Amino acid sequence: MKEGPDITHAAALIGEPARANMLVALMSGKALTATELACEAGITLQTASAHLGKLREGGMLVMRRQGRHRYFALASSEVASALETLMGLAARSGHLRTRTGPADTALRNARVCYNHLAGDLGVQMFESLTARGLLEVTPSGLGISQRGTPFFETLGIDLAALQRSRGTVCRECLDWSERRSHLAGSLGRALFSRVETLGWARRDTTSRAVLFTPQGLDQFHSTFPPYRG
Repeated sequence: MKEGPDITHAAALIGEPARANMLVALMSGKALTATELACEAGITLQTASAHLGKLREGGMLVMRRQGRHRYFALASSEVASALETLMGLAARSGHLRTRTGPADTALRNARVCYNHLAGDLGVQMFESLTARGLLEVTPSGLGISQRGTPFFETLGIDLAALQRSRGTVCRECLDWSERRSHLAGSLGRALFSRVETLGWARRDTTSRAVLFTPQGLDQFHSTFPPYRG
């Protein structure tokens, strides 16, 4: 390809198995140390450090220092979105991990996708919002409708703060397990934060799964009723 962006470099960075495992581990939205990422990838710390250097140079990761420790995180929501899309492509192509079990079911039901809710419940939330006209397609993309403004404010979302932020407020993210869209952007992040703050759900400490309490799940279904179209 002689014109346009060169995708081969980014593809090569993501395509190496150890680097792919480290990137997926960071889809939880948490910053991790090189030691933690080495464990996720099943490689030595020295090898992990070399891979992390390449990912930083390639714009995939950022590094932050806190005391004596260095923490690594995904560089942006664009990186997370690309990884989620690739996971969906891999799933549709039949390239799935062989290990399955309760964790796999939990991840498909609800999980963290960088900083917003994904999985079956993430898709349900997005489809419920669009079906009720709380989100709408505008010339500039997906946005909050006039009807949606009081709904989100009642939930405790500071829409004025979202509008002032530099990032995209509403964005579709293709869900790898459901193969439909869930809500990303600053609104998606704010809604997931409210789910946690209200005590409806918590993040699993050993995976990206989001675990709802029975009462929290009832509240979620009441707030974002399934679309029956």
